[in-house]
Amino acid sequence: MARDLTNKCKLCRRAGEKLFLKGDRCNTPKCAVARRSYPPGMHGTKSRRPQGEFGQQLAMKQKMKRIYGVMERQFKKYFEEAKSKSGPAGDLLIQRLESRLDNVVYRSGFAPNRRQARQLVQHGHFSVNGKPTNIPSLEVSPGDLVETKKTKASKEYFKNLAEAAKERKSETFPAWLEVDTSKLSVKCKAKPSREDVAGRLDTQMIVEYYSR
Repeated sequence: MARDLTNKCKLCRRAGEKLFLKGDRCNTPKCAVARRSYPPGMHGTKSRRPQGEFGQQLAMKQKMKRIYGVMERQFKKYFEEAKSKSGPAGDLLIQRLESRLDNVVYRSGFAPNRRQARQLVQHGHFSVNGKPTNIPSLEVSPGDLVETKKTKASKEYFKNLAEAAKERKSETFPAWLEVDTSKLSVKCKAKPSREDVAGRLDTQMIVEYYSR
């Protein structure tokens, strides 16, 4: 399986904003964007020409791809699937990315970032509707129940997670997810929408990028 081994802090600096690829570290003074708020590389501190229309579209596509941690081929496949369905392609693309199992685990607070959520899924810590799975890209549909395996719940990581989850308010979870912090499980209530996505993501720019 292909993996992006690029330094995550450099990706945030390239985007010019925090993408929260390292979870809680991004909210500390150690965050690379806070310490060096300019692009990486030897010419990063020099002023640059404003981006053209194509450059802005490419940057937005790269930003969304990196936030969800998917590779170029997979991201384009998601877009082609969204474009083939009835409805706004941009909204359907967001819907598919948000419905990934690793993203659901992250949104539920079971991991500090999507990268760790993907690792937890790959190591078989979760089941969907009672069936074990290790596929991070699995699409979670309304009515599906994602649970922490009982054999894994006794591990130190999940014990600490259960303690921390008690202090988290239900309002902090996405409206389309119903999280049970006591059982460390989450039920998908509905399809995610663009309004449920935090951050400045302009899906129309991505549609225009692939439609040129």
